[in-house]
Amino acid sequence: MISTQPLRLVIIGGVAAGASAAARARRLSEFAQITLIERGPDVSFANCGLPYHIGGEIAERGALAMQTPETLKALLNLDVRTGTEAVAIDRVGKRVQLRTLATGAEAWLPYDKLVLAPGAASLRPPLPGIDSPRILTLRSLQDMDRIKEAAATAQKVAVIGAGFIGLEMAEQFVHLKKTVTLVEMLGQVLPPLDRPMALLMEDELRRQGVELALGDAIAGFAPAADALGCQLKSGRVIPADLVVLAIGVRPDSALAEAAGIELGPRGHIRVDGFMRTNDLDIYAAGDAIEVRDFVTGDPSAVPLGGPANRQGRAVADHIFRPEQARPLPGAVGTAIVRAFGVAAGLTGWSEKRLRAAGRAYRTVTVNDNHHAGYFPGAKQILLKLLWCPQTGRVLGAQATGLAGVDKRLDVLAVAITGGLTIDDLAQLELSYAPPFGSAKDIVNLAGMTACNARGGLVEPADTLPEDPAVQIVDVRPPALAQKFPVPRPGVINIPLAALRQRSSELDSTRPVVTVCALGKTSYFAARILMQRGFKVQSLTGGLRANFDPRSPAKPPTP
Repeated sequence: MISTQPLRLVIIGGVAAGASAAARARRLSEFAQITLIERGPDVSFANCGLPYHIGGEIAERGALAMQTPETLKALLNLDVRTGTEAVAIDRVGKRVQLRTLATGAEAWLPYDKLVLAPGAASLRPPLPGIDSPRILTLRSLQDMDRIKEAAATAQKVAVIGAGFIGLEMAEQFVHLKKTVTLVEMLGQVLPPLDRPMALLMEDELRRQGVELALGDAIAGFAPAADALGCQLKSGRVIPADLVVLAIGVRPDSALAEAAGIELGPRGHIRVDGFMRTNDLDIYAAGDAIEVRDFVTGDPSAVPLGGPANRQGRAVADHIFRPEQARPLPGAVGTAIVRAFGVAAGLTGWSEKRLRAAGRAYRTVTVNDNHHAGYFPGAKQILLKLLWCPQTGRVLGAQATGLAGVDKRLDVLAVAITGGLTIDDLAQLELSYAPPFGSAKDIVNLAGMTACNARGGLVEPADTLPEDPAVQIVDVRPPALAQKFPVPRPGVINIPLAALRQRSSELDSTRPVVTVCALGKTSYFAARILMQRGFKVQSLTGGLRANFDPRSPAKPPTP
């Protein structure tokens, strides 16, 4: 039975987690006293849409304000207190001390159950010049307004950080016809992805006029004439009228820490599967918490809107119907970003994370069209699959391309959540009609390729060898091989159709790596040579997946 007792529920923080918890709580209990505390003026807004209003893709600011205190009162009978900060928690007395920001007045509010959804704050490292009014971050509608206003008169913009938010901001500033420099301390954009999976995105950014300063960290800021000088550790100075910091977030967990709530090593609030903290009357959800990684079971932080919404719902379920509530299974970490014509994303673990953690894995990379190649408009997708060599279970995946990336990531996120294996991927029955997919989808192809690798039918090569003893055989047509040569000396060009007749031109005592543009033809070639006694590897994903798209090895774009 759903409780009808007037339970006093206090929620600190709105937006995704807090507002979801409040809405679900009201649907489960018409009589609970639900109070939602929000430090800022907005209690429920679409923070993932902020960059797109700055660039004009979302024209109306009001479209981002999902609910107001007035609508929440009318629809859900919530006591919403904006402009109010929670400054202390008395766990023994079960009350929260609140401060009204406009007046400084303080009062205590009792609770039966307390939900902490304070979110996270943008990182602003203590660098020289960091307090310049030209340096802004993006977390709220007010942040968005400030950036939009500053961009109206700025011409040169520097975006510091090439993660998801950084890429979205760079794209939107280009839409506004700004000169954009994107700075990233690591040697690639989208650091969560493995390096080859970021190359297409980097190529697209450059093609759209974004200057990339990769492998060079920000060291400080200094006034430079009428602009700001962004000083990099290399010594380079980038002039900018406006700087947007997008270098990450930190959990806003000081209130919880002061109350004795247990935190993880990086300051996130620790919770169980029901979102309970070490105080069983205090729950936490959203960007401030530490969750269970679904793949490994290890603690993890996943500051994403989707998980935050589900966590808020789970909190209300456990408070108001604990006998039916189910613990959350953990987070997979599925994320995607678009910059101009290219989308890229990941789900589960990347190769760099698995390697750093010392976990066993295998991987293949495949290329294919997002729908039937014979149907007009087919665009290529590059997909990387990682799996456990002992069980075949899918551990992670990454995809990038011009269309259909989201669909494949979603399928693979479900595969990870369901504990599917590479054999299952090979047999998945996915929707197919020429405008939508292929009879053998790229997800099927990845599963089949992984099964081939596991079964010894092919040995993937992640990169081209430098060893001169290895014979590199380019099986593309001669015209293509000459126009876009493989960037290695001594490459032998034997087209696939001629390989059976010309295999005697190769030294059977020396190893061979077969290459082509996309990886399919080189696999066919590897099978021919393996059955003729050669020790062969096939370059996984082809040249397109293994070299910078600007290099001479780039095949023509379909």
